Amino acid sequence: MDTYIKYFIEALFGFGLVFKSVLFLPQALKVYKAKDSKELSLLTFAGLNVMQLLTMLHAYLNKDYILLLGVFMSLIFCGAVTYLIILYRK
Repeated sequence: MDTYIKYFIEALFGFGLVFKSVLFLPQALKVYKAKDSKELSLLTFAGLNVMQLLTMLHAYLNKDYILLLGVFMSLIFCGAVTYLIILYRK
């Protein structure tokens, strides 16, 4: 029984990581469509990218591949927002 609970919690955790990474998409689309990023904080998104890189390092060192993959996805989407902020900064 304990094994099933463990796998269930890991599946929920993985789903949560995917959901977290997808949350960056609406912001990226909004900036891309508006071609304007003046209302977004570059410092905030750059800081999120740094934290995700550190989390990926932690996950790698601890062989937590679910966390590593989930945070990598977040880094891709958050990185896209960061790139768009820089691209459309006026």
